[in-house]
Amino acid sequence: MGTAKLVLADGTVFTGQACGAEAEISGEVVFNTSLSGYQEILTDPSYAGQIVTMTYPHIGNYGVNAEDNESSRPWVSGFVMRELARRPSNYRANGDLDTYLVENNIPGIEGIDTRALVRRVRTQGAMPAVLSQIDLDDASLRAKAAAVPGMAGQDLVQRVTCSEPYDWTEGEPREFATTGARPEPLLRVAAIDCGIKRNILRLLVDAGFAVRVFPATVTPEEILAHEPDGLFLSNGPGDPAPVQYLAATVRALLGRLPIFGICLGHQILALACGAKTYKLRFGHRGGNQPVKDLATGKVEITSQNHGFAVDSKGLEAVGLELTHLNLNDQTVEGFRHREHPAFAVQYHPEASPGPHDSRYLFGRFRELITASR
Repeated sequence: MGTAKLVLADGTVFTGQACGAEAEISGEVVFNTSLSGYQEILTDPSYAGQIVTMTYPHIGNYGVNAEDNESSRPWVSGFVMRELARRPSNYRANGDLDTYLVENNIPGIEGIDTRALVRRVRTQGAMPAVLSQIDLDDASLRAKAAAVPGMAGQDLVQRVTCSEPYDWTEGEPREFATTGARPEPLLRVAAIDCGIKRNILRLLVDAGFAVRVFPATVTPEEILAHEPDGLFLSNGPGDPAPVQYLAATVRALLGRLPIFGICLGHQILALACGAKTYKLRFGHRGGNQPVKDLATGKVEITSQNHGFAVDSKGLEAVGLELTHLNLNDQTVEGFRHREHPAFAVQYHPEASPGPHDSRYLFGRFRELITASR
C-alpha cells in the first residue's frame, strides 16, 4: 500500500494511503453524507469532473455488483475515504470496491481525516484539487491544484450525454420495486439525457411511459417528430448556465409539451423560463436532505446531488411558483409554471438506495400529461 496525496487549491495537503488506480487526476472536491450507495455515487454522471469524499467512515463493506450501476461506467474523477473495506461481505457482491476502482482507472485515497477535509470544504467552499499517487511533492501539487479551473462556466453535459437516441424499456426489478402495477395505457415520453441515471428511466417505465432518450443537443423539431406526450429533463453535471443550447430547446417546447425536470433539468427549465442560477458554497450531496412541500406542508427526506441552485429572486416575474423549499438553507427545491404544464424539482425522487418519499412525482407527471391531453 503506497502513499497518495490530496492537495486543495488553497494549498491544504492531506496525506494518506493509495487505493484504486495508480494515477493523478484533478477535479472539484465535494462531499457526500450518504451512509451507503457508494457504487451509485461512483456511476452517477452528475459527478463528472469531481473528487468525491464520503463522510461515512467505512466504505466498501458490501462490495460492488453488476446491478447497482446508475450508468455504463463510473464518472467521478477520484474517491476519498476514511477507511476502505477490502474484504466485502454481502450475498449480492461479485467484487470488491478497490478492484472496481482499479478496473475503471479511478485513483483513491484513504486514511485521511475526512472530517477535517469536510470542515474545510464547508468553510471555504468546494474547490479544485489534485489527487495523486504519482507526484508526491507538495510544492508541485500545490501549483497544479492552483491551476485547475473551477466548476463554474463548465459545460460537462457534452461529456456525459448519449450520442444517439435510444429506447429504454426496463423497469425496476420486481423484487426491489417500490411501485405497484404499471398503469395503462402507455404514454410516450421524450427524455433528454444530460447525464441521466438508470433508476430515473426505470421509474418512468414503471409510471407507464414508453421512453425514448435523446442527446442533450437534440432540436425541438427532432423531439416533436417523435410525437411524445411529454418531455423529461434529466440530472447532469456542471454549471447549467453554459448549456444554453438545451435551455433554448426547452423554451421552444414550453407550452407545447408537459415538462418534468429533475436536478440539472430543474435548473435548465428555470433558465428556459427566464430565471437565474448560481453556485452554492459547497452544494447538497447526500441522502438525508429535508424538503418542504409548500402546498401540503409535508416534509420529505430527499436524496440530493448538486452544486448549483435556482435563484428564488424573480421567479414570480417569469411566471414560476415556488413549490418546494430546502429546510436546511431555504434554497429552491421545486417550482411549477403558472400558465404551462411544467414543473421541476432539484432533488432526486428516484434515489436508489435512498429515501422513497418523493417517488409520487413520477405519478404526478403522468397525471399532468393526462390532464393536458
